[in-house]
Amino acid sequence: RLVSTVQATMATVSGITVVLSCKNVVHDRHWLAVEYIWVLVPYMTYDIYVMYLCHWHKSQEKGILEKKHSLASVWSFLLQERLMVTHHLFILIVLTPITQHFRGELGDFFVGCIFTAELSTPFVSLGKILMQLKMQDTLLHKVNGILILVTFFLCRILLFPFMYAAYARQVGIPVYLVPFRIPLHCNIANASLIAPQPYWFRL
Repeated sequence: RLVSTVQATMATVSGITVVLSCKNVVHDRHWLAVEYIWVLVPYMTYDIYVMYLCHWHKSQEKGILEKKHSLASVWSFLLQERLMVTHHLFILIVLTPITQHFRGELGDFFVGCIFTAELSTPFVSLGKILMQLKMQDTLLHKVNGILILVTFFLCRILLFPFMYAAYARQVGIPVYLVPFRIPLHCNIANASLIAPQPYWFRL
């Protein structure tokens, strides 16, 4: 939880820095939009492995005696955490090449926006910690729950309409025309990123 919180804080600060620095949302550049990806890539790889270890230990506690790193335990993990693993792999395999190569020197503002999606993660981590400490009935847990909902909704759902609106304002077109004016891979990346968010929000 601590590592996730630190990474999320760094990503959010980097994202806000990029967004505030890029007055022209298409052409302005900021070095963090490129370089922070190389922090995100090892973190996502690490997080998948940590999720697997947590899954394996929970299975052991339930009396499911599978060998660590066995095909059976890995398959069980992939089935149970398929959405989260798919999300992480999408970032590693699809989003990273887009941000580093296919977009060229355009769109640092939007990369910064994507980084700010991590704003809700520290509150999610705190919520898990409070549950482990049996503090579900405390005021802190209730306030944290509200912060999770607000930050998640703002930075993982409303973020995408905001990005399309920012582009529309920059180039002077109606918002509904934006999907037809930007590269296809941008629409695909955004659609893939937002697809699981409403489901996670309901959780």
